[in-house]
Amino acid sequence: MPRIPRFFMNDPRAAYHVISRTALPGHHVLGDEEKEHLLHLISWLSQVYFVEVYGFAIMGNHFHLLCRMLPEDQFSDEEVKRRIRLYYGEKRKIFFYEEVLKKWRKRLGNLSRYVQDIKQRFSRWYNKRVDRKGYFWADRFKSVIIETGEALLNCLAYIELNPVRAGIVEKPENYRWCSLGYRARRGTGKTFLSLDIGLPRYEGKSEKEKFELLREFVYGKGGLGKPERGTGKNLRQRVSFFTEGLAIGSKDFVKSAATRLKRFLGLKRGRKSKKIKDWADMAFI
Repeated sequence: MPRIPRFFMNDPRAAYHVISRTALPGHHVLGDEEKEHLLHLISWLSQVYFVEVYGFAIMGNHFHLLCRMLPEDQFSDEEVKRRIRLYYGEKRKIFFYEEVLKKWRKRLGNLSRYVQDIKQRFSRWYNKRVDRKGYFWADRFKSVIIETGEALLNCLAYIELNPVRAGIVEKPENYRWCSLGYRARRGTGKTFLSLDIGLPRYEGKSEKEKFELLREFVYGKGGLGKPERGTGKNLRQRVSFFTEGLAIGSKDFVKSAATRLKRFLGLKRGRKSKKIKDWADMAFI
């Protein structure tokens, strides 16, 4: 049976919560060295592809990635060439012509190619390292559409709290392989991560101020300190719609996603959205 094509939403507000699990048995397939290499690949390829990465968490048998693909037309031909050189390295001689740039422009703006590149490169590295053959990752990755703004911030907090939910650490910044820990360790200088999440309270703030806002929000959502008022759902527990849903956001955004999905799949009846309890004007399908 052929695979159902992956549904992407052509909307500048649409980000994606990507989840991918290993095919190998056990909860600790990814040790410290494996996590470090996977983080290196995510960091490097995030500078090659047209992607804005908000957060990640690399666990023992899976990883989470929260990102948004950027419009292809905002990048000049010279920038595309620079990214191709970064991908192949300076030693490789590349001949640039119109069709090559067109092909690469399309590739660099594609979420599936971005995640596929991360996973395939890691698989080759891992199999060579342990002298094995075969699949490392199970099936296709999952992707949940997340509207930028409040939905994205809540999803980011959910991702940051993964190591806390798993009982590995008490505070997310103490976990080396989640984005809050990465930000705390690297400081507020330029990294491959972004906190331009589409909320007025984050606009015009320094990177340090944005980090403190995020940390305070995550602590409130995880019940790790004095909770913020009105934070609603406690994200220390598993929230299925963040990993099993199709789209999360404002009612209008989710309604638009449901309509587009109905057309995409050729369905007579679309999926109905459900209101998220305790979250004002937020829904999911």
